[in-house]
Amino acid sequence: MTHRHQHFDHEAGNQRIYWAIAVNVLLTVVQLIGGVLAGSLALMADALHNLSDASSLVIALVARRIAIRPVDDQQTFGYRRAEVVAALINLTVLLVIGGYLVLQGVMRLLDPQPVTGWLVVLVASVALVVDVITVFLTHPMADQSLNMRAVLLHNLADALTSLGVIIAGVLIMLFDFHLADVLVTFLVAGFVLYHAGHDIRRVIAILMNATPPHLDINEVRVEVEKLAGVDSLHHIHLWSLDESEHSFDAHVVVIAGLSSPVDLQPVRLAIKRCLAEEFGIHHSTLEFEFLGSGSGPGSAGFESESSGCAGGQREH
Repeated sequence: MTHRHQHFDHEAGNQRIYWAIAVNVLLTVVQLIGGVLAGSLALMADALHNLSDASSLVIALVARRIAIRPVDDQQTFGYRRAEVVAALINLTVLLVIGGYLVLQGVMRLLDPQPVTGWLVVLVASVALVVDVITVFLTHPMADQSLNMRAVLLHNLADALTSLGVIIAGVLIMLFDFHLADVLVTFLVAGFVLYHAGHDIRRVIAILMNATPPHLDINEVRVEVEKLAGVDSLHHIHLWSLDESEHSFDAHVVVIAGLSSPVDLQPVRLAIKRCLAEEFGIHHSTLEFEFLGSGSGPGSAGFESESSGCAGGQREH
């Protein structure tokens, strides 16, 4: 894919986000008015959830624009983590909203209020249509970043929430079961708290430079130490810049007899090839040490670069 094509796809994605923001803001206004007129806590809860989605879309859009900025002297790792920070903000807001909905549900249990079922069903039906449209707009970008996947998940949650509100409205109209409104509110809150809590742990792990959950650092060590010329590894660091780009940093102790840059070059290439092909790590920094010498003047460092695709020689 060319840079021009990537840029076009990115801008096309931004246009989808603009439309998603517009329909969500419009829906939020309609739901809030309908919730007040109908006296429906579930409908107002859904409006707040949709408002959070509109806000998350705005934050996601800003983060996407920041994330594509080139590396500079102040941000030597680039701006790719902007979307991870945006995800942290969005998920934190969702946790607050989830807690607020639980509080409102408890208050409604203690002080029940009448709910107009037909208006709830009408407004929630409109919301369901808008939620499906938003899912359609954001789905193509769901595999691009953790932030956009979180946005898609929230939109799917909105669709399910709107469906639950419709069911609650029908139960109120047919059976005068006003407790259904509160139960739906608790279900919405539970869904939001569960998924936001799950996603925020992953976001925090990235920001804390934790080892990616799908990679085992000991397995990486074992595989690299199988390579010809490698005696052992130490001072190993494995972390993620975002959910898709991972970095590796280690001191490599080489076997006796390898002492010059020419000798070390095949070892370096083999390690980088192993990291890329076996573990999907395309950015690594390796510092070489000679067996028995330890770190210091006798070590040789090399800057990281993307590895090739050819298979490297291994010791078995």
